[in-house]
Amino acid sequence: MFERLKELLRHSAIYGLGSIVARILAVLLLPLYTRYLSPGDYGLIETLIALSAVLTALVAQAMKSAFFRFYFDSPEEARRLLVVRTAFWYVLAASTATLVAGIALAGPISWVLFHTHAHRDLVIAAFIGLWAALNYEQMTSLFRVEQRSTAYVAATLANVAITIGATVVLVVAFHKGPLGVLVGNFTGTLAVYAALLVYSRRRLGFQFDRPLYRAMNRFGLPLVPSAVALWLTNFSDRFFLVKLADPHEVGLYSIGVRVASAILLLLTAFRLAWPAFAYSIEDDREAQRTYSFVLTYVVYVACWLAIALGLLAPWIVRVIATRPFYPAENVVAPLAFGAAAFGAYVVVQIGTGRARRTRSNWVVTGAAAVLNVTLNLALIPSYGRMGAAIATLAAYVVLFVMMAWRAQRVFPVPYQWRRVATLAVAAGGLTVVGKALDVPLGVAVALTLSFPLVLALLGFYLPAERRRLRRLFPRQA
Repeated sequence: MFERLKELLRHSAIYGLGSIVARILAVLLLPLYTRYLSPGDYGLIETLIALSAVLTALVAQAMKSAFFRFYFDSPEEARRLLVVRTAFWYVLAASTATLVAGIALAGPISWVLFHTHAHRDLVIAAFIGLWAALNYEQMTSLFRVEQRSTAYVAATLANVAITIGATVVLVVAFHKGPLGVLVGNFTGTLAVYAALLVYSRRRLGFQFDRPLYRAMNRFGLPLVPSAVALWLTNFSDRFFLVKLADPHEVGLYSIGVRVASAILLLLTAFRLAWPAFAYSIEDDREAQRTYSFVLTYVVYVACWLAIALGLLAPWIVRVIATRPFYPAENVVAPLAFGAAAFGAYVVVQIGTGRARRTRSNWVVTGAAAVLNVTLNLALIPSYGRMGAAIATLAAYVVLFVMMAWRAQRVFPVPYQWRRVATLAVAAGGLTVVGKALDVPLGVAVALTLSFPLVLALLGFYLPAERRRLRRLFPRQA
């Protein structure tokens, strides 16, 4: 089992290299954005990113989910190649149709979102970015199913380098504002996608199998309502903030999201490695035991990062942003713990995919989305961005709990619930104490570093884990 976990860790670490570089550089760009963009400008960008997210779920989620499951259905190379080509041509056709519709309706979309036609060019840029992202992700998914994590990272780093260069030139040198950010973001994606087309041209012959496509759709389509519901939980708060407050509040909230998204360094790497790894375990008993430990360790790392981000948020925001954005620090803690709960959801939902019982997943994600929307409507008018953050945290916790219950009914796993609860209580308690007392920087760091010790006092560690820790940290003579 530990060998399996080491394999998952290795692929996650390599995937994480690209994610870490991308996220760190994105954070390093925040001082640039906050000097050349107002909170309102930043709010426009984030609203269009949210729109792209829901369209991604509607256009490609079914094929994306089915691609991973069907690729591993057969070890025969010819069958796997057919899966690759069928998915490739579907995504290309569907994304192109979406791009044409987006350009044609750019004016009305700008009016619906912002009550003005003046942002039509921003909408068109967002749709071009959506086309590039959908096709780029399908190409890099080929590296993921083949567990070629090094090739995946190389593509990611190239994308990041070109994107940052283009964004800096457009925003700083040409003063293109929000349009420069959106165009810069898809420039790198388009360039690397073109290179990947050339690199993988032998695997992308014109071959489209309709029976296979229908079978993949039957598997993937039930996941689309679930993906849309997840979008509501992940991104609808931007729309509620822009409608119930203003783009300025969206801009502040989005800076808090950026800081809290440091946990996504872990989750992005893990989510990229997890489906291929989880489905590749053929023996159900081995899979159940492995899934159990994976949940515990993912929650451990995510909770520890949430403590650090929540307690250190005031100083982090002051480093990466200018004074008008400082108030964003108050939403970091709830958003960070919401991300930790989402990480736990990613682990447990794999059980429904393994059992091929995904048709009811939308009930779980739909319930979380309804809660999120309800709380946004109730809390944002009075509490602004903090109301949105609380709504997000509550929705993610409900999402995890309900999906764990659902997955256990179709593929039971002996998850270590007592240990998971201990992690949540210890992490939440340390954060509440630190925020309530408004501790200085030194105490915030000390509280963060005390997390493993607090867990030891609560009896969290298993005997085998204690032995491993003693080998890692031997007592000094």
